[in-house]
Amino acid sequence: MAGAKPSATNTSPGVPTSSNALDSLWKAYNETTPSRLKAIDAFLVFLMLSGIVQFLYCILVTNFPFNAFLAGFASCVGQFVLTASLRSQVNPTNREEFKEVSPERAFADFAMGSIVLHFFVFNFLG
Repeated sequence: MAGAKPSATNTSPGVPTSSNALDSLWKAYNETTPSRLKAIDAFLVFLMLSGIVQFLYCILVTNFPFNAFLAGFASCVGQFVLTASLRSQVNPTNREEFKEVSPERAFADFAMGSIVLHFFVFNFLG
């Protein structure tokens, strides 16, 4: 029992730590992802944070106009799904899966889907 305790941190150079893994992931993302996809990813993060803030507000403060909360939250979720679909269609690495869909067509589908989504959200508000 009086032996030396093993170290809690792993200092061997062959095994990456979590911070090294995150750093390498971030570096690879910045080097290989086109700027168009980075803009879409930034919008996806904004939509996710907006939905989280709405949900926390509903839980912590009030949900008095509950239909307004549902409309806003559904708008965030629906727009997130449409944007994620746009991202997968315009990603150059997915070109084989979406041969018949040009990036312009994908954006037109995204725009029309967004208009229809927000039409329903606006009507749900009352």
